[in-house]
Amino acid sequence: MQKIIKALGLVFGDIGTSPIYTLSVVFLLLPATHENILGVLSIIFWTLIILPTLQYTVLAMSLSLRGEGGTLILSEILRSLIKSKRALGMIIFLNFLGIALLMGDGVITPAISILSAVEGISLIPGVPHLTELHIVIISIFIATLLFSFQAKGTEKVSGAFGPVMCLWFLSLFLLGFFYILKVPEVLKAINPLYGIKFLQENGWKGYLALGEIILCATGSEAMYADMGHLGARPIKQAWKLVFIALIINYFGQGAFLILNPQAKFVLFEMCLKLVSYLYVPFLILTLFATIIASQAMISAMFSIVYQAISARLLPILKVKYTSRELASQIYIGTVNWLFYAAVCYIMYFFGSSAKLASAYGLAVTADMCITGIFLITVFFIKKNYKYFLLAIFTALTSFLYFTSTLHKFSEGGYWSLLLASVPFIVILLYTQGQKKLYQSMKFLSREEFIHKFRRFYAHNPKIQGTALFFIRDPYTFPPYVIETIFFHGIIYEENIFVSLIRKNEPYGITTGFLEELCPGAKVFEIAYGYMEYLRVEDILREHGIDERAIFYGLEDIETRHPIWKLYALIKQLSPHFVKFLDLPATKLHGVLTRIEII
Repeated sequence: MQKIIKALGLVFGDIGTSPIYTLSVVFLLLPATHENILGVLSIIFWTLIILPTLQYTVLAMSLSLRGEGGTLILSEILRSLIKSKRALGMIIFLNFLGIALLMGDGVITPAISILSAVEGISLIPGVPHLTELHIVIISIFIATLLFSFQAKGTEKVSGAFGPVMCLWFLSLFLLGFFYILKVPEVLKAINPLYGIKFLQENGWKGYLALGEIILCATGSEAMYADMGHLGARPIKQAWKLVFIALIINYFGQGAFLILNPQAKFVLFEMCLKLVSYLYVPFLILTLFATIIASQAMISAMFSIVYQAISARLLPILKVKYTSRELASQIYIGTVNWLFYAAVCYIMYFFGSSAKLASAYGLAVTADMCITGIFLITVFFIKKNYKYFLLAIFTALTSFLYFTSTLHKFSEGGYWSLLLASVPFIVILLYTQGQKKLYQSMKFLSREEFIHKFRRFYAHNPKIQGTALFFIRDPYTFPPYVIETIFFHGIIYEENIFVSLIRKNEPYGITTGFLEELCPGAKVFEIAYGYMEYLRVEDILREHGIDERAIFYGLEDIETRHPIWKLYALIKQLSPHFVKFLDLPATKLHGVLTRIEII
């Protein structure tokens, strides 16, 4: 039960706060007629069945590596199954695109959640009507507090997330249930024929309305992405409760709209008309729920960026661990403040949740389509034809929703793609630049190195203590090692070459000394999963290594090519991978080597 409550707080914030704005924005586009209300409710019901339930909890969550889920995991599963280099290239490209879309979409989630909650202040009896500017200023103030708090970590307050979200979903259920009792005929909308009839009667307008209806399913990908933190079972069990609360609330909102077709802020007006004296507590609860949803997205952003850095897809950024017990509790200052600036700008640019909703959904549905493509491919290769056919059905549904959101591009949807394009371009530039850099470097083979080192060690004075040299591959030695030892004559009594190897699986760390190279030279290997939070200093101490100095290579890139010049600038601005490992700064010594890239 404890894990289920935790899942409510960590996983379902985004999809759980969708009722604040989904029906309100749908009926800005459509008249709130009896037929339209039943049709929209029918589509919402079946959307929540097909996408979050079937695509994510049934299909996606049946695939994992060591219990981990997410787009990165699906791509890794495919990479182990696919042999064709061309197909593998496409999978890697789609994986990069999926990561970038999640980042672009991540900016809009806190913005729309906080804006929609703050808009409810205008309905408090006796409070003067707030202008759009007032709502934006209050929203930016809340966002400022939220992002300022990140550096201190969320470990102390995260325990309250689950209970608060429990109270939130209970409130949604009770509000919806009361209005369903008033207009029980809304339950007819469970019949999919009402949704089909709605699309037939509204034609092109009904198809465009799908672009707003999909807002009810945003946040579905979090169920799969967070599977490793909580396990599949608690998330699936929690989703059953969340699904019931959401459906009852949406149907209750539909009942309220039948009684009050002019309602603008449906959820807030439901509460105000039902129990006006509880409206302010409900509004405070709504603000807390949206802050928790935003917090979940911020934490997810830190996690995605960390994983991308570990997988060597993004340049290095300074990472701060905010918890002694939980390695996953991290803070990345650069990401935090860039994310904050983007969220504030988006809130200022759009001004209201209704306008922002007109831009929301394009990146979400594109990411769902990528997940759908991955699922179809995996189940086809594995010859699981039952799930393969189901995956085709859910992927086609995702694609239908994606095409319905394309009109949003000109209405502001380009912002999510513009935001997503930044990490996408950086990923492509950095990964290709790294390949080009390593092709241009002159490495010394293991045999050549041992031959030179043995002679040099025997005939030259040695510095007392232990030195660490970071290398990627224990069978090749980079130019900076050769330069430091053989050209500058810096050689210690004990020289340990620390090899960091990223494994093609998400979790697990294996460490230990390899066979001694020769007297005075050893290789210590750390093989880590790409989703692991590495604490190298702790690992070294556990193996009795107490170094005096740590050496690492820095590249001074010379090139005339404009693309590689941009890559060189990124390398110059970002700290070295060794600094990402949070090692003692007083022991670090960077050795500069000039590399020419043609």
